[in-house]
Order: sequence, then structure tokens, then C-alpha cells
Amino acid sequence: MSHDPSTPAIVSILAGGIAGAIEGFSTYPFEFAKTRVQLREQKGQPTPRNPFRVVAQVYTQEGLAALYKGCSTLVIGSVAKDGIRFVSFDTIKNQFKDPETGTLTPLRNLGAGMCSGVVASITAVTPTERIKTALIDDARNERRFRSMTHCIKTILREDGFIGLYRGFVGTTLKQAGATAFRMGTYNILKDYEQKRNIKQSTLTNFGNGSVAGIVTTLATQPFDTIKTRCQSSRGASTIEAFQSIVADYGIGGFWKGTTMRLGRTVFSGGILFTTYEWAAAILNPLFGVKAHN
Repeated sequence: MSHDPSTPAIVSILAGGIAGAIEGFSTYPFEFAKTRVQLREQKGQPTPRNPFRVVAQVYTQEGLAALYKGCSTLVIGSVAKDGIRFVSFDTIKNQFKDPETGTLTPLRNLGAGMCSGVVASITAVTPTERIKTALIDDARNERRFRSMTHCIKTILREDGFIGLYRGFVGTTLKQAGATAFRMGTYNILKDYEQKRNIKQSTLTNFGNGSVAGIVTTLATQPFDTIKTRCQSSRGASTIEAFQSIVADYGIGGFWKGTTMRLGRTVFSGGILFTTYEWAAAILNPLFGVKAHN
């Protein structure tokens, strides 16, 4: 992500939104399988332990369209989430800079990422994740929801507005940690490369983003699993989700879906940051920002 303080907020929002949409759609089958693995097993229908088998099973039995159940919700959420996340990180990191040197230490980088993750969770991530997860869970058996709109109306009717914020604690912890590690790791790597005059290219952007994705996944997977259980079609409290995971799988259950989420985040991190840098490079001149060598 660009460190150029002259980048306008509108460029950060637009570039982040474009990056989020492309990343969300292109990696959605990974997200679908990860969510299925994390949800409670249905009686007599155990979920395969290998998430790749989940993809194969759903594709064989339900077709390609089933693998994209809830995708439109995720893409819409990703546009909002990443637009907000990039612009809030750009804004917040300026407040975290050392007043004397004007630079960001690795710890300040992580702090800025954590704050922007909380902002993204409150404004966009929790409700869209709730809808996406409910749609995926519902499609396994009950099939109450006819569409994304019908799902939202049903949740609002049954639980009120607060129903859209099921899993808020787990989602916010995940987003705070994920944004801190993803943005922080990416910018730490980019700072390291720039100090050593390593040329920034599509390959380095993708590589940095992929490394950031791996670090993020391993550090935040337990929060993601709790969030998924909370946001099932019928919903659950954070305590109920925690207890059900331990009861079903023990402590190791908190890392359910790690393989598939790693598969997704390696690609998503690379796609997200590469697309952001590409989109920002195109948009900056349109808003009067000159390119820097």
C-alpha cells in the first residue's frame, strides 16, 4: 500500500474498493469451503476434514453456482471493507507517525492497522460477514433464504438490527488482528525493500501481500472460527460459539479451516495489494497526483 501522503482519500477508497471486489470474487470458493468446515456438522452428514474435498463435493452434488452462494454479499462487503480499511489506514497511520522523524516503526504500523480493522468491522465487515455466513449455512439444509435481500429481511424480522451484528466480538477481534498483521507486515516488508532500493513491481507487491496473508491467517484463525459459529443461520453468542467448538473438536478446533483460509489469503493478499497499487497508479493522475520514482 502506498506511503505517499499526497494520495487523496478518494483514491484510497476507490482503489481499495476495486481491489476488494476483485480479490473477493476470485478467491470466493476458498472462503466458501473454509466457512463450511467451520460450521457445526449436520446429523448424519459429517463435513469432510479436508476443505478441498468440500469444494469437490459441493461442485459434484450442487454445481458451480453453489460454490458462489453468498458471494455477492462478500463482494459488496469487500468493496466497502477494503475501501474503508485502506483510507482509514492511510489516515490513522499519519497519526501514529513519530512526530520527530515522520516515520512508522513496525509496532506503530501494527497499531495503525489494528485501529483501521476496528473501524472496518463496525462499518462494513460484521453485517456482511453475518449475511454471507448465514446464506452458506442455510444452503446446507433449511434453505429458508431465497436471496441476499430475503436473508437480510428475515434476520431483521427475527432478531432486529442487532441480528446483523451477531459475532461482532469475534469479527472485530479478527479484523483488528488481521488488518494489523496484514497492513503492518506488508508495509514493514515494503519499507525494508525501499531502504535497500529494491524495485517495487507486480511480483514484489504480490510476494509481500502473500507473506502478509500467511502471517495474518495463522495469527487470527481462532477469532475467525468463533465468528463463523456466531454467524450461522440461527446465530449464537460468542460464549456459545466458543463452547461448541471445544465440545466438537477440542482446542484444535479453533484452527478449523486453516488450510483453506491459507490457500485463500496467500492469493488474496497478493491480489489485494497488487490490484490496489495498480488502481492507485491509474487513479492518482486523474486526481492531480504526480507519479514518484
